[in-house]
Amino acid sequence: MESHFLAYLYRLRYIERWSLMRNVVKENVAEHSFHVSLLTHALCTIANVVYGRGLPTETIVTAALFHDTTEVFTGDIPTPVKHHNPDILRSFRDIERLAAERLLNMVPDELKDAYRPLVGTKPADPEHARYIKAADLLDAYLKCVSELSAGNREFAVAKKQIEQSIERLDMPEIRYFLRHLAPSFERTLDELNEADEALDASKPAERDGAP
Repeated sequence: MESHFLAYLYRLRYIERWSLMRNVVKENVAEHSFHVSLLTHALCTIANVVYGRGLPTETIVTAALFHDTTEVFTGDIPTPVKHHNPDILRSFRDIERLAAERLLNMVPDELKDAYRPLVGTKPADPEHARYIKAADLLDAYLKCVSELSAGNREFAVAKKQIEQSIERLDMPEIRYFLRHLAPSFERTLDELNEADEALDASKPAERDGAP
């Protein structure tokens, strides 16, 4: 029997984000999902390597990849609309649940058990969900940084609000990311190249025959 499941997920590239705001560079949900997966991997890696946590990185990253799949039906509802009042948020959660059911019904029966924990549901472990939420916020923060660096003041207030949300998470992994990895996002390609060249030039030259 033919399944349309993955064909629908590929259509996430047509769902635009930040629809209430003027964007220098438009972003779609497929791009966002990829970026959140990258950031989730980075945060889990920082947690395990720097802070000695024992997180199952691959499991959490897989959940991150699927975290917005229902938006192929619901679209990307802007946060100010979604959280305007409890009734709107409750109605949206119901719509999201119905969208998840519709997607899962497309999955071949023999694969349903593999996809059921991924589509329209948060990870069973709240700590895993926390890392995906952190990555989601970081991606929004980096979007604001990118737009502001391009001279678009439209994202100035959003950046401050997202910074407050990030601070409330109180995660050392995020502080590490913001200190060591985030600043590069404010650089142009030429500036990144210049920084790389300066770093290479500062390294001591290897002597002939040295390993």
